[in-house]
Amino acid sequence: MLDVALAFLVKNLNAQVALRTGSTFGGAELGRIVDEAGKCAIQVDHVGVAIVNVEEERVFRAQLPELTRENGKILKVEPPLRLNLYVMFAANFQRYDQALRHLSLVLSFFQANPVFTQSAYPGLDARIEKLTVELLSPSFEQLNQIWAFIGSKQLPSVLYKVRMVTLQDEAASGIVSPVSGLDFGMRAP
Repeated sequence: MLDVALAFLVKNLNAQVALRTGSTFGGAELGRIVDEAGKCAIQVDHVGVAIVNVEEERVFRAQLPELTRENGKILKVEPPLRLNLYVMFAANFQRYDQALRHLSLVLSFFQANPVFTQSAYPGLDARIEKLTVELLSPSFEQLNQIWAFIGSKQLPSVLYKVRMVTLQDEAASGIVSPVSGLDFGMRAP
């Protein structure tokens, strides 16, 4: 589901960039920021998009399994896992001004479209109820730590928190016996 959510955001971002610039130059690509050798993996004159962290959304965390009916049986399904994704958009351009221009397009797109729903975006996968995109502003120290963690020299970039991608295992974790009667613990004398 992570791939589906990010592919959707990248596709819509690229459509907006093409609309604004009249060109696909500088399009966003989903992929790693750094390759195994520690070199930049983002194509030159492109914006790279990568997850830098995944966090469980504990506020909306369900504690109990869900019960569903299938073929006359009551199935127990574990509660969905709700995730927040920390996504970096890094611009790898030969010309610094082009990098800044394309980061501005990224910022403009998500400023104008902070929420993605099924009704507004029919291309959003049916398993995703809603995506909310929030700009993060890490401190200089945090930004340095992020780039050190990634293992690359810093590129012009922005960081977003994408809420809530929900993962749900469709396989049942058990079969529940139906209620066959009520027993209140009272016995007749």
